[in-house]
Amino acid sequence: MSETGTESRPLVRQLPDPTTASNIRYNPSLEELRELAGPDETTTEFGSASYVSEFRSRSSDRTKNAVDHEFDDRDHDLIDTAVDATNDTELLCVDRLMGRHPEATFCCRLFVPVDHARIAYAWASLFEPADGQDPDLYTVQLPDHDETAIRIRPDTGFTAVLGSDYTGEAKKSFLRLFMYRIKQQGGLGLHAGSKRVRVRDDDGELRTVGQVFMGLSATGKSTLTSHGCWLEDPEDASMLQDDVCGLLSDGSVAGSEGEGLFIKTIGLDEAEQPELYEAATAESAILENVAVDDDGTVHFEEDRYTANSRAIIQRDELESADEEIDLDRMDQVFFITRNPLMPPVAKLDEEQAAVAFMLGESIETSAGDPSRAGESIRVVGTNPFIIGSEGEEGNIFHELINILDIDCYVINTGYLGQKSKDIGVTESVTILTEAARGTIEWTRDERMELTIPDSVPGLDIEDYYVPDHVDDYDDALADLRADRRDYLAEFDELREEITDAVY
Repeated sequence: MSETGTESRPLVRQLPDPTTASNIRYNPSLEELRELAGPDETTTEFGSASYVSEFRSRSSDRTKNAVDHEFDDRDHDLIDTAVDATNDTELLCVDRLMGRHPEATFCCRLFVPVDHARIAYAWASLFEPADGQDPDLYTVQLPDHDETAIRIRPDTGFTAVLGSDYTGEAKKSFLRLFMYRIKQQGGLGLHAGSKRVRVRDDDGELRTVGQVFMGLSATGKSTLTSHGCWLEDPEDASMLQDDVCGLLSDGSVAGSEGEGLFIKTIGLDEAEQPELYEAATAESAILENVAVDDDGTVHFEEDRYTANSRAIIQRDELESADEEIDLDRMDQVFFITRNPLMPPVAKLDEEQAAVAFMLGESIETSAGDPSRAGESIRVVGTNPFIIGSEGEEGNIFHELINILDIDCYVINTGYLGQKSKDIGVTESVTILTEAARGTIEWTRDERMELTIPDSVPGLDIEDYYVPDHVDDYDDALADLRADRRDYLAEFDELREEITDAVY
């Protein structure tokens, strides 16, 4: 490589052909991958595979991409190290398709050492076989490297994951670039779940509503996306995607993962989340860093290794999972927050929705930075994987929801005030269902300066009026708004009409 970082050959052309390379096992079956991962497996009481990794969350503080960071010689050397290792390390190479939409499908190629076959086994279980297509995106993951570093070259679709054996790094390496490519095509990548809800409206007519949920890990995104809403035929609710989608310029929402979901399992409760629990206890599930005894007994409630315990579950184990992964149209978007000054739900205008997108208010979880778990945080788009200007992402979101006429809401899945009133799954699902039906009566509350429900069928919404649960509410809200304004002022590219709409 020259001092300017220009390769003699294009980066991905330096990778070996896995079909002919003697050091590479190409596209083994899932059964073969599980067998190769056998030395690391504890077989659960359900017959599924369970593994414990050394790294148990993403190394976000050691991740750099060549769009937002100026790569120096050391960064290029790290990428060279990953590429060079593919020529002399005993590797597995697995190709999978990410997405099905004709405008949002990418072939992904993962290289990982044979000794870490469990990573390939888990990752391959999320996506559909590639059927011989040429790859668009590439990741080389070398867990045994002596330095932890993730380096991304968006221009060539290449990611080097060094020194981490966390499966989530492989998963997000491709989903991060999926969202980047969608943005390059005039859409916007979303860290979001999607579902299709079919309900009767006030006139008894069936209506189909496309809902999208934007939220950080552990805020209830998977729970709300996969929940069947207690509907009975002919009404129904179908989960399409759980984690990453692409909002296209025509209003459709392209899915990414066609086979599985990577869900958090800490506190997974059979009574409150029956579908997710059933899928996580199926033989086809793959558990990672879940508390499993030597005899296979599973303890989802225990954070023996980490609060970021995970399971890869199969879509066909979820009754609410649709056969399709793409949503024809996004009608409603919900920003999931855990801010205790926010009501259970509020309806936002287009500018306020762009504010909600930019604020991305939630709490830090063990999936991001375990040392800050429980702290209040802001992440633009509730998306830690944005490549490029974050302010520009807010502008694009604002343009798209204006053009597409999408109803926007912020929904609080946490509690009000100092934990004086919990907002549980029952309350949140009731709100989602009635929002789909169009039966919520809305009112403008001047004290909160938000449009909040005046009535929600099946819910005593007056019990959740935030000022009743917060001491010195007006002062607390004034401080929050001032802080929000200061935060938005950090984004030079963000349009003024958005910064002026702070709620």
